[in-house]
Amino acid sequence: MLGWSQEDMAAASGVSVPTIKRLEAAGGAMGGRPSTAGSIIAALEAAGVIFIDANGEGPGVRLRASPPPSQGGS
Repeated sequence: MLGWSQEDMAAASGVSVPTIKRLEAAGGAMGGRPSTAGSIIAALEAAGVIFIDANGEGPGVRLRASPPPSQGGS
């Protein structure tokens, strides 16, 4: 959605590249520390990602109409 590499996500979130790789490789719900998830979510939201709560159609994500300037990369 943002076109970020793992390195871009690490830079934007303050989470290490090895942790990003491990989380991406794991199946199912996101594991790890709650603070790690919070850092990743905050970085995505700062870049313009909106998390949509579950409703009749389920949870989802979308980009803001006018996202803020990119923090993470290309």
